[in-house]
Amino acid sequence: MGVSGSGKSTVAEAVAEKLGVAFIEGDKLHPKSNVDKMSEGIPLTDEDRWPWLDLIGAELRKGSEGKGVVVSCSALKKIYRDRLREATGGPLVFIYLDGSLELLSRRMGERKGHFMPLSLLQTQLATLEVPTGEPGVVTVSIDTTPEEITANALAGLKTVTF
Repeated sequence: MGVSGSGKSTVAEAVAEKLGVAFIEGDKLHPKSNVDKMSEGIPLTDEDRWPWLDLIGAELRKGSEGKGVVVSCSALKKIYRDRLREATGGPLVFIYLDGSLELLSRRMGERKGHFMPLSLLQTQLATLEVPTGEPGVVTVSIDTTPEEITANALAGLKTVTF
């Protein structure tokens, strides 16, 4: 979880591979109306996000009934994370990818072909409720290579308590 440009997809895919579980790109679960809004630089509202979060929650629930699943998702507010926890019905860990505005801006500026414009980064950062103190959260700095971020995330998973 984290704001755009934090490396959610890259890290989630690598973590899923290392754990031997499925990976689901959360952005692909957005309805077209959400993608259209974000592409136009319009921030999503909570009402826009609920159906998307419910789809992610359903995928997490299916994964919790099997051998697990990793889903990339911004989950910017505690209420969103709580909704996902409730939907899962079992243990759920969030890997929070934490980085500076400068680093996030640079990464977003270097991306090609993504629907999320750099202009929405400030909105996401303003919306973000950092998950400090929440159960089942691993915080990982993104100020290193994707391989090191993944290794740090996997090491953090071993320390999670609920």
